[in-house]
Amino acid sequence: MALGVTKKEKIDDLAETAGVSLAASAWKRLKRSPVFLTGATIIGIFIAISLLSPWLAPHDPASPMLIDQVIKARNEIPAAQPGHPLGGDLQGRDFLSRLLIGSQQTLIVGIGATIIGLTGGLILGTLAGAIGGWVDSVVMRIVDVMLSLPSLLLAFSIAAMFARPSQFTVILAVAIVQIPVFARLLRGSMLAQRHSDHVLAATALGVKKGAIVFRHMLPNSLGPVIVQSTLVLATAIIEAAALSFLGLGNPDDRTPEWGQMLGDVQKVFDTHPHLAAWPAICIIIVALGFTLMGETLREALDPKNRR
Repeated sequence: MALGVTKKEKIDDLAETAGVSLAASAWKRLKRSPVFLTGATIIGIFIAISLLSPWLAPHDPASPMLIDQVIKARNEIPAAQPGHPLGGDLQGRDFLSRLLIGSQQTLIVGIGATIIGLTGGLILGTLAGAIGGWVDSVVMRIVDVMLSLPSLLLAFSIAAMFARPSQFTVILAVAIVQIPVFARLLRGSMLAQRHSDHVLAATALGVKKGAIVFRHMLPNSLGPVIVQSTLVLATAIIEAAALSFLGLGNPDDRTPEWGQMLGDVQKVFDTHPHLAAWPAICIIIVALGFTLMGETLREALDPKNRR
């Protein structure tokens, strides 16, 4: 009897899966995944706070309204008080307002770096996967060299080349580091598509190579790349924060960013560790959210895991 029930369950599962697309099957699994829901909730809250931060911030993040409570000789800063639940920073500015506005700047840097890195990776990956030959060899050697270097060290070297550090230089440095990741992934997906049935059929029918690449190979190769972009977002946020912490970000502290806020409290970390704890916790939670969502997306969209 037990064996009969097991067989019936398997038949029912196969019946439910039959005729269902990979995307629909993946979404069905994702809705029941607590890991994905946790990551999506974190990212949803982060994006909402980032977009609404100008209205959520109770005070002007650049206004030193609590400067009279700052005593630099004794490293005293404004403590938590009515209207300022997290107190103030070294310049007497409301810390909660700076934390909220900093989320917006962190989101801008993360998304900007990911979009630029994705665009560059798509160009190089398409050239390598579609043309092949010496073009593939040259592109992949460049990618191998870039991947052989630690990503943070490479980003640091690129950002240090600019005479005037800014938010854009951070975005550009982090984006360049991400390009080889996307290029290698897309190139591998396109090589797999090159020998697929629909590509071989189009080739046999005399369809031009350009049409085959952009209508058949590239669209079917973008799935893993798009999923990878969610994981890259987590890395981009951490690396951008590290560059800002080292002083290679926007030098204007009137526009706060979480990594910049970490760097500003180095001198008083022993006496006021909470000034570093809050932005650090925010960076960790947001990076964790993107990682959880990206990993579950990758597993759900993998045809080998389809049931």
